[in-house]
Amino acid sequence: MTQATERGKAWLAHSDLRPTRQRVALAALLVGDGQNRHVTAESLFVSAQETGEQVSLATVYNTLRAFCDAGLMQEVTVDGSRSYFDTNTHDHPHFYWEDGAHLTDAPSDELVISRLPKAPEGAEIASVDVVIRLRRKS
Repeated sequence: MTQATERGKAWLAHSDLRPTRQRVALAALLVGDGQNRHVTAESLFVSAQETGEQVSLATVYNTLRAFCDAGLMQEVTVDGSRSYFDTNTHDHPHFYWEDGAHLTDAPSDELVISRLPKAPEGAEIASVDVVIRLRRKS
Protein backbone atom coordinates (compact mmCIF):
# COMPACT_ATOMS: atom_id res chain seq x y z
CA MET A 1 0.00 0.00 0.00
CA THR A 2 1.35 3.44 -0.91
CA GLN A 3 1.96 6.28 1.52
CA ALA A 4 -0.72 8.30 -0.30
CA THR A 5 -3.26 5.52 0.26
CA GLU A 6 -2.29 5.28 3.94
CA ARG A 7 -2.77 9.04 4.34
CA GLY A 8 -6.12 8.84 2.56
CA LYS A 9 -7.29 6.05 4.88
CA ALA A 10 -6.10 7.95 7.95
CA TRP A 11 -7.93 11.08 6.77
CA LEU A 12 -11.13 9.10 6.24
CA ALA A 13 -10.78 7.61 9.71
CA HIS A 14 -11.59 11.07 11.10
CA SER A 15 -15.17 10.57 9.91
CA ASP A 16 -17.94 8.02 10.10
CA LEU A 17 -17.66 7.35 6.36
CA ARG A 18 -17.09 3.78 5.26
CA PRO A 19 -13.68 3.57 3.52
CA THR A 20 -14.83 2.19 0.17
CA ARG A 21 -12.27 1.60 -2.57
CA GLN A 22 -13.37 4.71 -4.45
CA ARG A 23 -13.40 6.94 -1.35
CA VAL A 24 -9.92 5.77 -0.39
CA ALA A 25 -8.65 6.38 -3.93
CA LEU A 26 -10.11 9.90 -4.04
CA ALA A 27 -8.90 10.64 -0.51
CA ALA A 28 -5.39 9.58 -1.52
CA LEU A 29 -5.52 12.04 -4.43
CA LEU A 30 -6.74 14.81 -2.11
CA VAL A 31 -4.43 14.39 0.89
CA GLY A 32 -1.92 11.73 -0.13
CA ASP A 33 1.05 14.09 -0.27
CA GLY A 34 0.16 15.85 2.99
CA GLN A 35 -0.74 19.11 1.22
CA ASN A 36 -4.11 20.85 1.20
CA ARG A 37 -5.99 20.93 -2.10
CA HIS A 38 -8.57 23.13 -3.82
CA VAL A 39 -10.26 20.98 -6.46
CA THR A 40 -13.34 21.00 -8.58
CA ALA A 41 -15.20 17.76 -9.13
CA GLU A 42 -14.04 17.85 -12.73
CA SER A 43 -10.37 18.31 -11.86
CA LEU A 44 -10.49 15.49 -9.32
CA PHE A 45 -12.22 13.28 -11.89
CA VAL A 46 -9.41 13.96 -14.39
CA SER A 47 -6.77 13.19 -11.74
CA ALA A 48 -8.54 9.91 -10.92
CA GLN A 49 -8.67 8.97 -14.60
CA GLU A 50 -4.96 9.74 -14.99
CA THR A 51 -4.14 7.29 -12.18
CA GLY A 52 -6.31 4.60 -13.77
CA GLU A 53 -9.02 4.77 -11.12
CA GLN A 54 -12.38 3.64 -12.47
CA VAL A 55 -14.78 6.24 -11.09
CA SER A 56 -17.60 8.20 -12.67
CA LEU A 57 -17.97 11.96 -12.48
CA ALA A 58 -21.23 11.46 -10.55
CA THR A 59 -19.36 9.37 -7.98
CA VAL A 60 -16.73 12.10 -7.63
CA TYR A 61 -19.47 14.69 -7.00
CA ASN A 62 -21.23 12.42 -4.49
CA THR A 63 -17.98 11.61 -2.72
CA LEU A 64 -16.97 15.26 -2.44
CA ARG A 65 -20.41 16.06 -0.97
CA ALA A 66 -20.02 13.18 1.49
CA PHE A 67 -16.56 14.43 2.49
CA CYS A 68 -18.01 17.92 3.08
CA ASP A 69 -20.96 16.55 5.07
CA ALA A 70 -18.50 14.56 7.20
CA GLY A 71 -16.47 17.70 7.93
CA LEU A 72 -13.39 16.54 6.03
CA MET A 73 -13.63 19.32 3.44
CA GLN A 74 -15.40 22.58 2.84
CA GLU A 75 -17.10 23.82 -0.28
CA VAL A 76 -16.18 27.27 -1.60
CA THR A 77 -18.56 28.66 -4.19
CA VAL A 78 -17.32 31.21 -6.70
CA ASP A 79 -19.84 33.12 -8.84
CA GLY A 80 -22.68 31.02 -7.46
CA SER A 81 -22.04 28.49 -10.20
CA ARG A 82 -18.55 27.07 -9.70
CA SER A 83 -17.70 25.06 -6.60
CA TYR A 84 -14.26 24.29 -5.29
CA PHE A 85 -13.62 21.78 -2.54
CA ASP A 86 -10.96 22.60 0.02
CA THR A 87 -9.25 20.07 2.28
CA ASN A 88 -8.32 22.88 4.72
CA THR A 89 -11.41 23.13 6.93
CA HIS A 90 -10.15 25.98 9.11
CA ASP A 91 -11.68 29.40 8.52
CA HIS A 92 -9.51 31.22 6.01
CA PRO A 93 -9.87 33.55 3.01
CA HIS A 94 -9.23 32.57 -0.59
CA PHE A 95 -7.86 34.14 -3.74
CA TYR A 96 -9.79 33.27 -6.89
CA TRP A 97 -7.55 33.68 -9.93
CA GLU A 98 -9.94 34.68 -12.72
CA ASP A 99 -7.41 34.20 -15.52
CA GLY A 100 -6.73 30.57 -14.63
CA ALA A 101 -10.01 29.79 -12.85
CA HIS A 102 -8.32 28.37 -9.78
CA LEU A 103 -8.49 28.93 -6.04
CA THR A 104 -5.63 29.37 -3.56
CA ASP A 105 -5.45 30.22 0.12
CA ALA A 106 -5.00 33.87 1.06
CA PRO A 107 -3.03 34.81 4.18
CA SER A 108 -5.43 34.78 7.13
CA ASP A 109 -3.20 36.98 9.26
CA GLU A 110 -3.55 39.84 6.75
CA LEU A 111 -7.35 39.84 6.72
CA VAL A 112 -9.10 42.18 9.13
CA ILE A 113 -12.88 42.33 9.32
CA SER A 114 -13.71 45.02 11.82
CA ARG A 115 -17.50 44.76 11.80
CA LEU A 116 -20.25 42.66 10.28
CA PRO A 117 -23.83 43.79 9.80
CA LYS A 118 -26.30 42.46 12.34
CA ALA A 119 -28.15 39.38 11.26
CA PRO A 120 -31.87 39.85 10.66
CA GLU A 121 -34.17 39.02 13.55
CA GLY A 122 -34.51 35.27 14.00
CA ALA A 123 -31.22 34.54 12.23
CA GLU A 124 -27.60 34.15 13.23
CA ILE A 125 -24.40 34.38 11.20
CA ALA A 126 -23.20 30.85 10.52
CA SER A 127 -19.98 31.78 8.73
CA VAL A 128 -18.32 34.43 6.62
CA ASP A 129 -16.71 33.37 3.36
CA VAL A 130 -14.09 35.66 1.86
CA VAL A 131 -13.14 35.16 -1.78
CA ILE A 132 -10.85 37.80 -3.22
CA ARG A 133 -10.99 37.84 -7.01
CA LEU A 134 -7.70 38.45 -8.80
CA ARG A 135 -6.62 38.97 -12.38
CA ARG A 136 -3.14 39.42 -13.77
CA LYS A 137 -2.12 42.99 -14.55
CA SER A 138 -2.02 43.81 -18.24
